[in-house]
Amino acid sequence: MKKIAILIENMYEEPELLYPYYRLKEEGYEVHLIGPEKDKVYTGKHGYPMKSTHASKDVKAKDYDAVIIPGGYSPDYMRRCNDTINFVKEMDKLQKPIAAICHGPWIMASACNLKGKRVTSFFSIKDDLINAGAQYVDEEVVVDGNLITSRTPNDLVAFLKAIIEKVK
Repeated sequence: MKKIAILIENMYEEPELLYPYYRLKEEGYEVHLIGPEKDKVYTGKHGYPMKSTHASKDVKAKDYDAVIIPGGYSPDYMRRCNDTINFVKEMDKLQKPIAAICHGPWIMASACNLKGKRVTSFFSIKDDLINAGAQYVDEEVVVDGNLITSRTPNDLVAFLKAIIEKVK
């Protein structure tokens, strides 16, 4: 059974965490919610709680087939945890799929080599991605190598289709 990591922190955008979580379980994948702490309840932007299953310090990229980074304001908190950044860096080194939506590509800017890569995101972090060397495009889903990016919850269907196709 393939294993998918979804990063979690406070202020996540609920649809961007919940839709991938349940859609990938429906597809038959084992899905872990990875936060800075294990078994901690993290609260979304609109108050919905989800509990992490693993701490980022305890997971290894070699054990996962992909990682998903939801948006909202949680990526700003995620970037403060070195173990989370190191996990994503290792996923990138192994060329495993890294999928980020909305503000999620902020983690890519901190953990991945974006030089010349085509990415998209919520428009407000466009400059951060460009400054990290990425080529920014405004499309519902962008796949460049192992990186998959989308802009907003409106893009979730295309985002998940791309993830599932990449992980097959």
